[in-house]
Amino acid sequence: MARRDVEFDAEGVTLRGWFYPGEGAQGPTATVVLAHGFSAVKEMYLDSFAEAFSAGGLNALVFDNRNFGASDGEPRQEIDPWAQVRDYRHAITYASTLPEVDAGRIGVWGSSYSGGHVLVVGAIDRRVKAVVSQVPLISGRDNVHALVRSDFRAGFREMFDADRLARFNGAAPQMVAVVAEDPLAPSALPTPDSWQWFTETGATRAPSWRNEVTLRTVELLGEYEPGVYLPWISPTPLLMLVAREDHLTPSEFAIAAFQRANEPRKLVIMPGGHFDAYVKGFEVSASAARDFFTEHLGS
Repeated sequence: MARRDVEFDAEGVTLRGWFYPGEGAQGPTATVVLAHGFSAVKEMYLDSFAEAFSAGGLNALVFDNRNFGASDGEPRQEIDPWAQVRDYRHAITYASTLPEVDAGRIGVWGSSYSGGHVLVVGAIDRRVKAVVSQVPLISGRDNVHALVRSDFRAGFREMFDADRLARFNGAAPQMVAVVAEDPLAPSALPTPDSWQWFTETGATRAPSWRNEVTLRTVELLGEYEPGVYLPWISPTPLLMLVAREDHLTPSEFAIAAFQRANEPRKLVIMPGGHFDAYVKGFEVSASAARDFFTEHLGS
């Protein structure tokens, strides 16, 4: 069966996405809920992951984060990580109402920024029966300190304060680029591989992607600490997929944080960098996630 477009209410904001029925499923079956990472929209390879899960007999519910892509929400291009966590929970609620879904067998998948979100969701929402966290953000503070020179961080702080005052006085939120060709130029994700992946993938797969987020998005990133929730995911099974050469969400942060998770847990170290999980390393990342969901949710 082909995917279908879906939309659902998230406490007053309409979120939109796709539902993929599990191939060969007879009656209500296990379901995976997926959303994308920092500023990305669902067309940026989430269809590929959902197709892999569907081929394995799992339903997949994919949605665009609020304020991005096909979903509603204001201000546009703003990422509030806690709002995105709540929206995963709204998506789980919506999925549980669908006739194809066994509400007792729902898993969550996230990657990069949303790889951090699913750590939180898995810890606080016991409807979740399996968690797959791919190349995750572990600590906003540590990540910002790893990517941004200290003298640049001071400049960002001045920009945050000025933007806060301007918004107080009625101005629109200030914007900043997600990626820049010059890694020393102001941007949210200042690495060369981020520039390459976002600009190439946006051009070829996702014309709705925009190379900007609100400046407040970057401030909220630095305040977000999803890794704190790792010990509390248990007894829900956790799979963490880490890219060996990841320097956007550095692999050493994820590997060290994984040790704080309790059983049942599994760590897979994949070759390549952060974005290889979507492209060159897709077969490795998708098959590992599919097999983990099948093991712990059934299909």
